[in-house]
Amino acid sequence: MHINLPLEHKPKVIAYSAIFLSILVLFVPVFYDLFLTVWNSDTQSHGPIVLGIGVWFFYFKTKQILDKPQIFKPANLLGWTLIVAGICLYLVGYSQSVYIISIFSLVFVLCGLICIIFGPHIALKYWFALFFFVFLIPWPASVIDALTQPMKIAVSYASEHLLYALDYPIARSGVILQIGQYKLLVADACAGLNSLFTLEAIGLLYINVINHQAFWRNVLLAVLIVPISFTSNVLRVCTLALITYHLGDEAGQGFLHNFSGMVLFLTALILIIAVDALIQKLAEKFNLKRLLSQD
Repeated sequence: MHINLPLEHKPKVIAYSAIFLSILVLFVPVFYDLFLTVWNSDTQSHGPIVLGIGVWFFYFKTKQILDKPQIFKPANLLGWTLIVAGICLYLVGYSQSVYIISIFSLVFVLCGLICIIFGPHIALKYWFALFFFVFLIPWPASVIDALTQPMKIAVSYASEHLLYALDYPIARSGVILQIGQYKLLVADACAGLNSLFTLEAIGLLYINVINHQAFWRNVLLAVLIVPISFTSNVLRVCTLALITYHLGDEAGQGFLHNFSGMVLFLTALILIIAVDALIQKLAEKFNLKRLLSQD
């Protein structure tokens, strides 16, 4: 039976309660373990930030769907099949401390709940909200080390040349920068996968919230997030180097060092918005507006 529910009768309480209880009962222990282990390291400290953004976006998407009249077609069989499959994955992953499987099972459970409450056609509208949780998956240490080292060298190289162009006494040896009498190590947290993952997640979230009509415009922004995140990392390293040079090593390693991480994400978000606006301006200038505003 298909029912077009008016706004006042939409099952908000059921939807929010089911989603909240599933996360509380099944996945809080997993996230608690991640907080104590994997997310407590510099290389994958982006996890809590991505988790907070993912929960907010899931709520945002649910509210967006419930605020419009919808025809709900619950699929109990499909929903329970996904939930059972997700619980089986969860039990295997959690019992063996394989967090990749545990987090992947979250997607199955949430998708199953959506199918039971709203139906498969509504579940498709959640695709990005479910995909977003992929950024929570902790990568193996071997993969992180292999990818992080070239990124650190590239960030160190760019930071050295930028500060040298500004007439600062700076030299580089690998990933170690010497500015004046101070030596700074470009650590994983300053130029590794953690910042790239977080910035990519923030950028994709911006693209999905703005939701440009043109597919290619969204793809172009997604691709440009990588150089934007690299630029943000370079600016962060340069900022810390200048703080250390002018205010001393204690200032560079204290509160300002931690605060620079927040500045990094703010800078990246501003750059993403600026690049998006630049694409719009160039499209208007070269009469490509039609291409970038329609599918």
